[in-house]
Amino acid sequence: MFELRDVDAGYGGTAVLRKVSLAVPPAAVVALLGPNGAGKTTLLRTASGLLRPRRGDLLLDGKVVTRLAPHELKRKGICHIPEGRGIFRSLSVRENLQVQCAGKNEAAGLERAIEVFPKLGQRLKQIAGTLSGGEQQMLALARAYVQQPRVVLLDEVSMGLAPNIVEEIFAFLRQLAADGTSLLLVEQYVTKALNIADYVYVLNRGQVAFVGEPSELGSDEIFRQYIGVSSEQSDERVFA
Repeated sequence: MFELRDVDAGYGGTAVLRKVSLAVPPAAVVALLGPNGAGKTTLLRTASGLLRPRRGDLLLDGKVVTRLAPHELKRKGICHIPEGRGIFRSLSVRENLQVQCAGKNEAAGLERAIEVFPKLGQRLKQIAGTLSGGEQQMLALARAYVQQPRVVLLDEVSMGLAPNIVEEIFAFLRQLAADGTSLLLVEQYVTKALNIADYVYVLNRGQVAFVGEPSELGSDEIFRQYIGVSSEQSDERVFA
């Protein structure tokens, strides 16, 4: 179980998160939704150790890990895939994957990445910055497979991608979940996120406004109350 408990966080003198508590159970998918400016990215940055909470704690299996640096949380199985690809653009695809292996069996890691994203296997010598947007996102997402983490934090991984690539990305996320990896998913395609989620949290102005199962967001009235759109609009990129 990975948890944020009563977390306050922000930047400089600006408070973004206020008394936020969130739990990601083992082998579960948690969708984190909310309008722009709600604090979703800040929450993921706090969860990965990039931002130290002003108050509250991070817990992994009941043990406080609040003061661990990002690389230490990574070693404990917390993998953060930020918005904006998150690759080394000047390195080749192979070199990126080698970096992602980070001390693990490199040959096995490369094999896993190529198995899940065959296109990467065709471009191992290519400089990552010259890949298409979809291929760059595949390379970034390969980290979640190569490192075999316990919890993956995903920030808008479908941003700016063509619909067919989005479908490939969600197929990959479903496979990750089926393999027992926990996911905390911030996603602009609300319906797609809810379709794979076991639980959903909605942030509004830095506070948790709703916690429950996706089925509880099933009516238009509840969608409008917590998400700000109707359920018919929810498959559009309403939080882009």
